[in-house]
Amino acid sequence: MEQKLKLLVCGDVRGKLKSFFARIENVNKKSGPFDLVLCVGDFFGSNPEMEILEAYKRNHKSVAAPVYILGPTSKELAQHYTDTQEGDICTNLSYLGKRGVYTTSGGLKIAYLSGYAGSQESTETNEWTYGKADAIAVRDSCLASKAYMGDFRGIDILLTSQWPFGMQENAKDSAKLVSWLANAVKPRYHFCGHNDEFYESPPYRNLPDKTTQMELATRFVGLASFGNPEKKKHIYALSITPVEKMRVLELIQKTTDEIASPYQGLSLLTETDGVAKTEQKDDQYFYDMNTYDDNRRNKRRSNDPNQGQKRPRPTFDQDKCWFCLSAGSIEKHLIISVGDHFYLALAKGPITETHILILSITHIQCAALLSEAQWSELTRFKQALAQFYADREQKVFFYERNFKTGHLQINAIGIDDNVAWKIQHVLEDKGEEYSVQLEKVPKLSAPPDLPERGPYFVAELPDGTVMLTRQMKGFPLHFGREVICADNLLNCEEKADWRQCNCTKEEEDEMVKNFRENFKPYDFTV
Repeated sequence: MEQKLKLLVCGDVRGKLKSFFARIENVNKKSGPFDLVLCVGDFFGSNPEMEILEAYKRNHKSVAAPVYILGPTSKELAQHYTDTQEGDICTNLSYLGKRGVYTTSGGLKIAYLSGYAGSQESTETNEWTYGKADAIAVRDSCLASKAYMGDFRGIDILLTSQWPFGMQENAKDSAKLVSWLANAVKPRYHFCGHNDEFYESPPYRNLPDKTTQMELATRFVGLASFGNPEKKKHIYALSITPVEKMRVLELIQKTTDEIASPYQGLSLLTETDGVAKTEQKDDQYFYDMNTYDDNRRNKRRSNDPNQGQKRPRPTFDQDKCWFCLSAGSIEKHLIISVGDHFYLALAKGPITETHILILSITHIQCAALLSEAQWSELTRFKQALAQFYADREQKVFFYERNFKTGHLQINAIGIDDNVAWKIQHVLEDKGEEYSVQLEKVPKLSAPPDLPERGPYFVAELPDGTVMLTRQMKGFPLHFGREVICADNLLNCEEKADWRQCNCTKEEEDEMVKNFRENFKPYDFTV
């Protein structure tokens, strides 16, 4: 189990540095140690306690835990940031910056946006104001490490100086750009200050979009100023596991006190403002997480006159397809064996070192569209793999997801003989968990045995049982991997997300070399 990180988040300190540092030291001794202390709102101010900072800068005193602060919100406060060296004010006191994403050594991802929103008409900003380009830059930084659109899990924490517009009617100086950013990066926690009030909203559920199919939850926390006379809550403690190390089920688990997103229906940034630029990537890799109908849940609220019209079917540029052998973008070092119509490749982010994909050489959507000759070779590859695994006391499990992908991919993986009988039970359990009705169908003997039109998921079990569903509403894209990784099969639930299984190119080369060598006696293409 991943160790949780312990954090403190504090509202506006406003120069009460002596009291603040003493409080952090005291809390850290009693309840710590804390990995981080995050400060929202104004950290500096005109309070006489500011003088104590010189003792910390000269190392006469030390801050008890790493403290990270946001930037200035006014010209007067900007002067306190002029002497920072690469963000360090003194030991254990650091300025995050105007805007960006900070990832801790423990994997915690913190996005931040300092200052106040500038004029809508002006494109110029200064140290204490931000604009549309800054908000978009933070969003893009959060998405930068994602291999595919639809692959986003949200971030751990968003820190902003201002409150988001729409969260509370009486919030002063709230900003629509903050609302847009929170809606775009889907933080698990959103903290801000500057309102001299404590407010913690019930968790709200973000709607799926092109960055993720998951309905991720966000908790908003507005903190009062540090040491306020009304004794409103100004320090918030939490323990958190980085989102990238969490299971998907934990991320989407719902609670009884949830509310709708406060940003639904608000007029924020539009795609013409630059939001669409990261949605134009080639996002087809070995697990295509893209969604082509991201607005389907919002249709009732849409004023689009074309709303009732059928959306055009997405098309794929074969020259850019990650799987077509003729395309220049394919990672050829993953290829193991090549036939006339199909080839074998190591899966990207393999669950095991013998997790293989069977892929069509040419651009074919799914197995239901294969010709007789293509089906025949596909069957030969399946038989060869089945024998390969059998000689290693394993049973082969095949599955195909013809849903949100443009190129035929069939996963093949070996399951130990002594647990392979459980596959059907796990499939049924997972189907029940996601409200997916899987039905038994006759053994596949030809392409017409599969649905020719529309998406489907099909699993071929070692005993010849075939289970299929065409019920794709809410179908999880990692369904097949979750089955394989279940605790009563391979017992590696952390690998259900392929990103937890990423390997270096050298490791991939070694796995491909070993599999190719071991597969030679079964390879009819040699």
